[in-house]
Amino acid sequence: MIPVEIISAYLFRVPSEKKGNSLPESVVEDETEEKATETKQLILCRQCLQVITSASERIEMQGSHKHTFANPHGLVYEIGCFRSVTGCGYAGPPAAEFSWFPGYSWRVSVCSGCLTHLGWLFISQGSESFSGLILDRLIEPE
Repeated sequence: MIPVEIISAYLFRVPSEKKGNSLPESVVEDETEEKATETKQLILCRQCLQVITSASERIEMQGSHKHTFANPHGLVYEIGCFRSVTGCGYAGPPAAEFSWFPGYSWRVSVCSGCLTHLGWLFISQGSESFSGLILDRLIEPE
């Protein structure tokens, strides 16, 4: 059996170029800080806390990220525009009628966790797309 002192000397030896009074850099702290920052930037479904997208996916359409629109039934929605949304599924075929963004068809977006209606996926004829999500149905970072 090898004495513990010998094993410790080999396993925990500081490389010669690192000897001195300086402390080694900690990779674990950096990764933890990055993950905490990423978590703070997540946008969640208010109903079930499913991750929907992140703050870095916010975009402007027609000159603004936020828009207020009414549907044909008079229901008013404040939506935010997002480049990419990973936590939604889509219902129904694309429809061009009553589109709030000219040149775009829309599909209903629902939370993939709880199926709450979260907004719409807007698709152009050139296959470009973005999501318009109902802001009061989301939990956004401050």
